[in-house]
Amino acid sequence: MKKMEMTRRHARTLLAVAAGLTMAGLSQAGEVEVLHWWTSGGEAKAASALKATLQGKGHTWKDFAVAGGGGDSAMTVLKSRVVSGNAPAAAQIKGPSLQEWAAEGVLANIDDVAKAEKWDSLLPPVVANVMKYKGNYIAAPVNVHRVNWLWANPEAFKKAGAKVPTSWDEFFVAADKLKAAGIIPIAHGGQNWQDFTTFESVALGVGGAEFYKKALVQLDQASLKSPTMEKVLTTFKKVHSYTDKNAPGRDWNLATAMVIKGEAGMQLMGDWAKGEFIAAGKAPGKDFVCAAAPGTAKAFTFNVDSFAMFKLKNDANVKAQKDLAAAIMSTDFQEVFNLNKGSIPVRLNMDLAKFDDCAKLSSKDFVDTAKTGALVPSVAHGMAVPSAAAGAIQDAVSQYWNSDKMTAAEAMAKIATAAQTK
Repeated sequence: MKKMEMTRRHARTLLAVAAGLTMAGLSQAGEVEVLHWWTSGGEAKAASALKATLQGKGHTWKDFAVAGGGGDSAMTVLKSRVVSGNAPAAAQIKGPSLQEWAAEGVLANIDDVAKAEKWDSLLPPVVANVMKYKGNYIAAPVNVHRVNWLWANPEAFKKAGAKVPTSWDEFFVAADKLKAAGIIPIAHGGQNWQDFTTFESVALGVGGAEFYKKALVQLDQASLKSPTMEKVLTTFKKVHSYTDKNAPGRDWNLATAMVIKGEAGMQLMGDWAKGEFIAAGKAPGKDFVCAAAPGTAKAFTFNVDSFAMFKLKNDANVKAQKDLAAAIMSTDFQEVFNLNKGSIPVRLNMDLAKFDDCAKLSSKDFVDTAKTGALVPSVAHGMAVPSAAAGAIQDAVSQYWNSDKMTAAEAMAKIATAAQTK
């Protein structure tokens, strides 16, 4: 009887200890509420991987979903949440918008995570600086998209007897040959950001990285009104003459589909286009060619997705938030996410064995241009200038692209004025 009583007492003690340990564990577990737009196939898989990592640490993941994708409605809801003192742990925000949120004093300083994980040595300074406000990290970068890509259909080029261009002169020679063979030379969609994606690749190819930085990042008026800018605009308009009449209003992925099918020879688009080729069962180097946009082989326009970390009051949630920031920059997540997204890891010195040749070329150029100063932010994708100026410049560029009458000089004046928009 005594033995049974001792056994019961022992069992109760063990249960109490176990309960205590569980409570201690739970007190450290927090909730991360995350605003993101990763809902499509590959992106959704990547989001699940991040969610699983956080759950593995005992935290709860909560999606903060707002209808309408990553648009204005989401930002409006986010603003009202932040103002009412109920901010999520993290939100998908990038480029100069990060600085605008930080200036409001609502973003958290995550320097302790960045120092422990050695972010300064794992990120190119130009990217690290985007993630900082007044020298402190306030966001975690997820990936790098290269924007200055040219995608080509090798069969179409073979049929036309043309070679994939490395300069703008070669581009127009190839375009003429494709046209003569009955193939649309360049697949394009008629949206402001698509027009500007082409424009910034022309600006980088014709003017070089230093000109690009002065004109489109620093918005230097002398550069915006220079003979180089006039040459950029003339070249850009010439590209337009090789698109088809159905381009206006076309989505970018439908333009990519034209290249996949061989209806068009080329497309100037960021590396998210690669996902369309892969989804169609096409292999890089065999069924499609990825090359730097003409004249930009030694430069790289980047679009980096990132998560801003908001100030939180609950200690357990702060711990969960820090674990989220560390997980985003971990090698495991960087590999899984970018393999699914078509982008490349933002973290340097990653093993790229599982990545395709396009990603390997992109990564090599990312590292090289970070050293030479030719790694530049994409204006078309919200990385370079405040949103008001970016929107006004894009409108001016699209007006010129779509006008039969506007001269390069008139477009230059419009762009210079738009650059002063506050």
